[in-house]
Amino acid sequence: MTAPGAEARADAASGPAGPSARGRPRSAATDAAIIEAALRLLEEGASVGALSIEGIARAAGVGKATVYRRWPGKDALMLDVLRSLEETGPRPAGVSVRDDLVTILEFMRRRGLAKRNSALMRSILGQMHAHRELWRAYDENVIEVRRELLRSVLRRGVASGEIRADTDPELLADLFTGPMLSRAILHEWRELPEGLAERIVDTVLEGVSARG
Repeated sequence: MTAPGAEARADAASGPAGPSARGRPRSAATDAAIIEAALRLLEEGASVGALSIEGIARAAGVGKATVYRRWPGKDALMLDVLRSLEETGPRPAGVSVRDDLVTILEFMRRRGLAKRNSALMRSILGQMHAHRELWRAYDENVIEVRRELLRSVLRRGVASGEIRADTDPELLADLFTGPMLSRAILHEWRELPEGLAERIVDTVLEGVSARG
């Protein structure tokens, strides 16, 4: 782990972010230290509401100004904290709609099995409705990207005749993702066995497949 204060020295060497930096890159190590400090405070039981820029800076061993050079406020920082818990999923191959849906849901299943991330996400998501601006930013910048990927697969399924044209894509997206999200986040004691993604996809597709 980086020694307290080392991030601040690295940041000072790199210079501040923004136009005044005159092209000098900011320290990636400092960015990571600040985000990790926020995660550590959350893991130790701090609530999203109780976190402050000052407290996060102190835990990271940097000055408050160092944090504000990177993020305009706590919500912007927390959005990047949430993003740090996200893993880039595989891109669907684009051959079979069924296989692409399995790829998306299998990624969700594996994320649910990542104990540290899922535990943190459950804790944070449980508090998010009290922080509506942060929740909206997370929905628009993280969740919506994933949903659009899923919708694009569903639209292709309609275009290829694999899915009935009279289905509601938003409702259909919920039908595919709902069971996995329920087990991974709302009911963490439920098992996430291998083959679950295939079972969910095949069960839903059986009801919405175009029939001759």
